[in-house]
Amino acid sequence: MLDKDFAALSRTSCYPCRFSTSSGFQSQGHHLLGGFSYNIASIVYHSIRLLMHGRICLLQDMDAEVVDSNPYSRLMALQRMGIVANYERIREFSVAVVGIGGVGSVAAEMLTRCGIGRLLLYDYDTVELANMNRLFFRPEQVGMTKTDAAVQTLSGINPDVVLEASSYTMNITTVEGFDTFMSSLKKKTFCPNKESCGVDLVLSCVDNYEARMVVNQACNELNQTWMESGVSEDAVSGHIQLLIPGETACFACVPPLVVASGVDERTLKREGVCAASLPTTMGVVAGLLVQNTLKYLLKFGQVSRYLGYNALKDYFPTMEMKPNPQCSNSACLERQVQDRWNHFALPRYLGSISSVCNSLDLFSATQKEYMLMKPAREAAAKAKLEAESLLVVDTPIHADNEWNISVDDDDEPEGSGTRNTDILPEGLAHELPVADDYKPVPLVEQGAQVADSADDLEELRRQLEALNAD
Repeated sequence: MLDKDFAALSRTSCYPCRFSTSSGFQSQGHHLLGGFSYNIASIVYHSIRLLMHGRICLLQDMDAEVVDSNPYSRLMALQRMGIVANYERIREFSVAVVGIGGVGSVAAEMLTRCGIGRLLLYDYDTVELANMNRLFFRPEQVGMTKTDAAVQTLSGINPDVVLEASSYTMNITTVEGFDTFMSSLKKKTFCPNKESCGVDLVLSCVDNYEARMVVNQACNELNQTWMESGVSEDAVSGHIQLLIPGETACFACVPPLVVASGVDERTLKREGVCAASLPTTMGVVAGLLVQNTLKYLLKFGQVSRYLGYNALKDYFPTMEMKPNPQCSNSACLERQVQDRWNHFALPRYLGSISSVCNSLDLFSATQKEYMLMKPAREAAAKAKLEAESLLVVDTPIHADNEWNISVDDDDEPEGSGTRNTDILPEGLAHELPVADDYKPVPLVEQGAQVADSADDLEELRRQLEALNAD
């Protein structure tokens, strides 16, 4: 009964209201809310509805039954047709959408309709009438923050999706906003078993370079994969890009030409001049962004690293950008080193460890076999030594050779004659007297020779004296 009352309240409060710039909200039907504004009543209704049905905790499973009352039957058909292995896993994923504008709001709606588990929405701006040329927002939401308006619309589309947006109405380019942004990405309350961050993917749908650089810095520091999107100022082209820290180029690796040339982006805006905006182009870019998000999360198809869109020629260029080794972002350089280690050094290192382990296993087996065969080897070696000892024959240590060199045995008795010869090989000659030709003089003869020498000296002395006398 209570649910029916709230349903009636919803029908009488949501649709009969319109916005008037002069008098605010005016009722066109039964004004059952008294002095309550539409915004507060709608938020209270959706909050109580979610609590009543208990869908915040995602207790209901996706049903593949093909009936008109099943909102997931068409989605589960992807699994039945073999496109996706397990589509129900989408309820386990968390996606952060930064920027709830022309692309981000449509992307959030598409993910909600696909049954994503959890959405984190970030934006600091409010809904204006100038936003009505885009999709998603409605005139009666003018004046609301974009995050609150998004929660209001998305919770009505699919109350099974956990929406976190009210606390993220902020500017992430400020110091306080950046800290809150970082902490929210780390929070793992939705799925505590996640190994990395609290979100599976970050979608950047902002419209300025400064905010993109903030998202780039945060994702590089957290090693968080993210996708970047954008639409040109003339509203006839756009792009999406997958950024994996360390593996692909980050946003600072290849900055836009205007930024790389040193021009301040804020000086390009002129008073009274705004960028063009087409809901068709933004819808196409948002569709490409969410399509690649689903492929990335559910692991089907090929995820585009970069996909452009030219509406004038219906041209969809693709490319792949490698990280810049001289990137100005230090966190990016750190992730590049880590990626090279993971893809090149680590497999080689693990391969080396595997080889070492295999070698150790082989060595262990060989050592075991060696120890088992040791007694047999020792017995064979002993038998061989005994056999060789029986066959020993006394032979010269050195056989005769062409140089007539002989070696005497140290054990040979003294006095044994040794052959001495003057014969030299051809081409050699004696330069010194042969030692064998020298014959020692006997002592008797030596004494006679000494006496003869003394007589000669005496005779010579007498002759000298006679000459002096004359």
